[in-house]
Amino acid sequence: MAALRSLFYCFEAVLNYTFDWNKVLSGEYLDWIISGVGVTLQISAVSLAIALLLGTVIAVMRMTKVKPLIWFSASFTEFFRNTPLLVQIFFWYFGADSFLPRFLLEWLYEQDFEFCAGVIALSVYTAAFIAEEIRAGVNSIPKNQLEASRACGLTFVQAMRYVILPQAFRIIVPPMISQALNLVKNSSLCMTIGVAELTYMARQIESYTFRGFEAFTISTLIYLCISLLVSFSINFYNKRFLRAVSY
Repeated sequence: MAALRSLFYCFEAVLNYTFDWNKVLSGEYLDWIISGVGVTLQISAVSLAIALLLGTVIAVMRMTKVKPLIWFSASFTEFFRNTPLLVQIFFWYFGADSFLPRFLLEWLYEQDFEFCAGVIALSVYTAAFIAEEIRAGVNSIPKNQLEASRACGLTFVQAMRYVILPQAFRIIVPPMISQALNLVKNSSLCMTIGVAELTYMARQIESYTFRGFEAFTISTLIYLCISLLVSFSINFYNKRFLRAVSY
């Protein structure tokens, strides 16, 4: 803390700028930051849960022997992995009313259309990467395990669910942590469609107080804390889980 304080003093001396942290961290502005953190955590958690489920389904479809499913899953993965996330967010926000049924649009508008569009964009974008991570994990498992499962009378889906995927998920924990962290950071792009997450609130504080350095420094530190907490939690759970399995 002393080193950080000294750094800010140097900035003040060189840039002739006086930091005012109390103005940003008090009153309604503090409430805005807390609200933004809550929305960031909410949209990240919902999107990650959907992305895990969708990514698993896409990965399993890619490994079947049904060609239409293979083509669909491959097209899904390549399309969403190789197009910018910001473009996808705009697509779901501005283009959804062109192809979604009217009753579904009305329901989305009643809930929170900006939030829902952000969740959809983040989910499908992240699912494309997760599907490839899962497929890589499955391919690292000896093929005779799948053959043995089928020989025991399990269907392809049952073999994947009870034998292959549990092992694959333990293997892909490190890259899955990276995907979770990327999703949290990518959620900041949802400010472009009006989702009141942390970056949006920092921008609002800057507009009202003209304290952009303080507002975005605080938001940066909060993102750092969230990322470290997510990484630590997943690593801790993985170590405890592996220890329990080994016993």
